[in-house]
Amino acid sequence: MATAREIRRRIRSVKNIRQITRALEAVSASKVRRAQDAVQGTRPYALNARQLLADVADLAGGETRHPLLTKRDAVNNAHILLITSDRGLCGAFNTNIARAALDFEREFGKPISYVTIGRKGRDFLFRRNRNIVAEFSNLPARPTLLDTTAATRTLTEDFLDGKADEVYLAYTEFHSMASQKPVVKRLLPLTAGALAVEQPHAGPRPAYEFEPGPQEILNDLLPRLTELQVYQAVLESLASEHSARMVAMRNASDSASEFIFSLTLSYNKARQQGITNELLDIAGGAEALAQTLRHNAAAAAMAAAVAE
Repeated sequence: MATAREIRRRIRSVKNIRQITRALEAVSASKVRRAQDAVQGTRPYALNARQLLADVADLAGGETRHPLLTKRDAVNNAHILLITSDRGLCGAFNTNIARAALDFEREFGKPISYVTIGRKGRDFLFRRNRNIVAEFSNLPARPTLLDTTAATRTLTEDFLDGKADEVYLAYTEFHSMASQKPVVKRLLPLTAGALAVEQPHAGPRPAYEFEPGPQEILNDLLPRLTELQVYQAVLESLASEHSARMVAMRNASDSASEFIFSLTLSYNKARQQGITNELLDIAGGAEALAQTLRHNAAAAAMAAAVAE
């Protein structure tokens, strides 16, 4: 059994760790609110842009043959953009989305290459000998569309050059502070079904007049929509990361508190055992001293009797 001094040192260490986890929880709580505001602020624009482009592509019909809308006759390979975090301490956040990407790869059955955003996803794939085409990390705390443009251009150029027949996004979709869902969605080629939002029009479909024309409009808007989808996925993943880290740090703080309580009980037992041992030692010493005094007194009496 550990001594009281050793247990006291462990209690101090666990208290220091709990102080750190509480600080990280507070920081993540403040960041997740900002990230949640960013996600909710861009979602309406992203959904309306997708619906608008779906209507334009549908109304234009056969007049448009944009490369980003062209579906390949045979799919021989694909790219996956895996979005994870640069740092850990966020529970199973990175592992869940990385495993979802690997599960999708097994079901896909064709060669898949990866583009990663975040060091954790890159390291995860590197340890499993996956083909990483490009990696991006160290995004700012509040990324902008420009911060994700390089990754989007890499995916778009590889798709247009024929290096990938399809491109997918693997990220964690933010639903609430307690609910985040790993998803894998197709990014390229864009289709009317993929562009359309879940809820159909409540009324008649709006009519559009194209100026200068549907082809020119799609040539300008489709690359922007692709960039917007990647940017929205990064924002979703960022909000999910902070939420997962906040929950993980809260659980760590609770576990530390329970461990401190258990160590405190052990420390009190060790102290009580030490006090009991000291009392026994004192009582044993007093008894030994009394026996010695009695023995000395008896010896002195016997010596006096012999002398007489």
